[in-house]
Amino acid sequence: MNTNLIDYFEATVLQFPNKIAICDAVSQFSFLELKNKAQTISNQLISNYNSINKPVAVFLPKSNDAIISFLAILYSGNCYAPLDIKNPESRIKSIVKVLKPIVIITNSLYFRKLSKYNLGIDIIIIDNVEKSNVTYSIRNYKQCIDTDPAYVIHTSGSTGVPKGVAISHRSIFDYINWAIETFDITEKEIIGNQAPFIFDNSTLDIYLMMFAGATLNVIPDQLFMFPAKLLVYLETNNVNFVFWVPSVLVNIANLDLLDSIELPSLKKVLFAGEVMPTKHLNYWIKHLDDKVLFANLYGPTEITVDCTYYIVNRELSNDEVLPIGKPCRNSDVLILNENNQRCQLNEYGELCVRGTSLALGYWNNLEKTNSVFVQNPLNTSYPEKIYRTGDIAFKNERDEIIFVGRKDRQIKHLGYRIELGEIEHTVLSVFDAIKACVAYDDVNKEIILFYESEEEISIKEFRVRLGSALIKYMIPTKYFRIDHLPLTSNGKVDRVSLEKEVTK
Repeated sequence: MNTNLIDYFEATVLQFPNKIAICDAVSQFSFLELKNKAQTISNQLISNYNSINKPVAVFLPKSNDAIISFLAILYSGNCYAPLDIKNPESRIKSIVKVLKPIVIITNSLYFRKLSKYNLGIDIIIIDNVEKSNVTYSIRNYKQCIDTDPAYVIHTSGSTGVPKGVAISHRSIFDYINWAIETFDITEKEIIGNQAPFIFDNSTLDIYLMMFAGATLNVIPDQLFMFPAKLLVYLETNNVNFVFWVPSVLVNIANLDLLDSIELPSLKKVLFAGEVMPTKHLNYWIKHLDDKVLFANLYGPTEITVDCTYYIVNRELSNDEVLPIGKPCRNSDVLILNENNQRCQLNEYGELCVRGTSLALGYWNNLEKTNSVFVQNPLNTSYPEKIYRTGDIAFKNERDEIIFVGRKDRQIKHLGYRIELGEIEHTVLSVFDAIKACVAYDDVNKEIILFYESEEEISIKEFRVRLGSALIKYMIPTKYFRIDHLPLTSNGKVDRVSLEKEVTK
């Protein structure tokens, strides 16, 4: 029985030693080459820092070198923590202060940047690591058990201090084995990676490669700024599987690129991270082969990427909300009302999760951990943790879970409770070739719509067209056209920066 992630990877190397495992813009490695590269760095980690279950930070761009570093850290019996090279110095320092990594892995180029931060942490420069003649010992990773931490990914914290979400080996086993079975993943998959490695969506891409022998194509970031070139890249490289944030798919649909660029190789399209507008999904379904699988996945970082999924198996109208479906195997979803009771059909409540998918907690932050990983209020017989997501959802008549929005994006306006996400969905379904983000000015009590489109849309047109789809009190009162909606490093709409505009 496998007790850690390297056990799975070792089995894959034995089965497919010479098959291409990873490729990026500058290099490619077979599974055996990937193993040897990782073990070379792991030897140095073990030699200099002989520890178990300690965090090792990785300060590298999305690349083959980053994946090699992750594997090396796992081989050494420790857990990896990717740092965003685009983060300001203050955020890097804030993360390192809480994380307390034993060492940071980087390359020569980023060493110059990192060394200026004076972090007081040892740094390994990956370019300078030489192959050791010492026989590699498996002693370290074999000491790890499935409840030990595998990685720590940082998300924004309400206090301004990023939260390090620690995920165990066991949680990744469950998630990846479920995905392999559910989406019929084999060594024939060629995965087109979009998610930055600081974003938990990348977990699926990386570990499908490690577990199933799939090839992981690390798509250059700059291609996502040129959607037509991106699609040509997919076809040129025979990519047949993607797991992307919806904003990328929406952008392609808005530009109507699938009308002129065909993607016969693409067979599986998964998306998660934000709401996928049904109208734009229907565009993709219309233009791709009817044998292509589309799936909407949902989950916060704290539950190991995803806890629910919906394989699109029926026609959905453009104005219908896309379900997030049903729980993944070995996860259970509880929708609880304000009295901590299960919600009835069509009753809104907070989506909570229980199961082995739950994170270990927040690294070096027990207080925050205990505030959201709490005792299951439905179970008074023994200790059982659930994670309170802060998301609002309900079950429809089909027993499908429907995501409504964030608790912190629910406003009270003119005495009515309103979900800002509902307004956004309506805007996207009523207007073509538009991106939208809705914010609320709590001081002036106004709903504000920021939108991205090629041409200005008059306030009158907004009000007339939205008037037929929204209740009057839900119609925005201010409208701002901007050239490009700001995006986070994960490719999601940066709502925080837009909401700051409201408060200026």
